[in-house]
Amino acid sequence: MNAAVLIPALNAAESLPALLERTLQFVSCNSVFVINDGSGDATKTAAEKFGVNVISHEMNRGKGAALQTGFDTVLKGPFDAVVTMDADLQHRPEEIPNFFTFHSVTKKDVIIGSRMHNTKQMPFHRILSNTMTSALVRMRTGAAISDSQSGFRFITRAVLEHVRLESAGFEAETEFLIKAAARGFTFGSIPIDTIYAGERSHMTHVQTTVNFIKVLLKQY
Repeated sequence: MNAAVLIPALNAAESLPALLERTLQFVSCNSVFVINDGSGDATKTAAEKFGVNVISHEMNRGKGAALQTGFDTVLKGPFDAVVTMDADLQHRPEEIPNFFTFHSVTKKDVIIGSRMHNTKQMPFHRILSNTMTSALVRMRTGAAISDSQSGFRFITRAVLEHVRLESAGFEAETEFLIKAAARGFTFGSIPIDTIYAGERSHMTHVQTTVNFIKVLLKQY
């Protein structure tokens, strides 16, 4: 499968080198796209050193906007699918091939890397948040989604061609699932490692919660 890897990045100069070095063991540099979302550090330079594709927003626009910029860019290429990953080393590049294997067997359109099979390393507030939001997304979509907040995902080209994000922030990942389900695409999940050592989130929790509720209630 000719798949791209998409990494939205905000002030990720410290974590990107290790992430890209490991990612490039599984895909070529031409298949990796880093969306530098208005970073105030050396994120752009750190990514460019590895010869990957770097697209920069002049100002920080949010994760949803970074994802859509990446999706638009991937669609201009010959890719059959995309794997999205966070830039903070919470996702293991070594697990990328597992998505390809699962897709080859199941042909699912969207495959989510689920952390909920083993929550021992997950902070309690994250367990509670992920459990509640995933349950609400399942109710909204009718799809078997075990970890709706996971950013480690495999998405086929067909989904990218029919789903466009309107939300700019973290709530865009929920919007994506709702829209994909409404258009009849299929979902699967695979277990991924839960990594929270040195967690540093760019989320503003109150606003993110409000935006999540708005997306959940909106008709698409």
